[in-house]
Amino acid sequence: MKKLTALATAALLLTGVGVAQARDLGPDEALKLRDSGKIKSFEVLNQAAIAKHPGSTTHETELEEEYGRYIYQLELRDPKGVKWDLELDATTGEVLKNQRDD
Repeated sequence: MKKLTALATAALLLTGVGVAQARDLGPDEALKLRDSGKIKSFEVLNQAAIAKHPGSTTHETELEEEYGRYIYQLELRDPKGVKWDLELDATTGEVLKNQRDD
């Protein structure tokens, strides 16, 4: 079940507009990084984000490499319907950004 969840999450990785020095990573590359231990599992990263907004659901996700650092970006929707944009260091799970999406 965990593997299925990870694959489903990886399949949801979106291709966004790149910022200078940022590179979007596709599902295959994301899974390789996870399997090699270079980044945390998608379940762990999602749980760290949801811990900031208990009861939220994960919507859009994306993994990027920015200046040599893997950044996991996601959008949450809390129980009141408020959208939140979060960024986590995919290697450590540290929340780098936690901003309401107005």
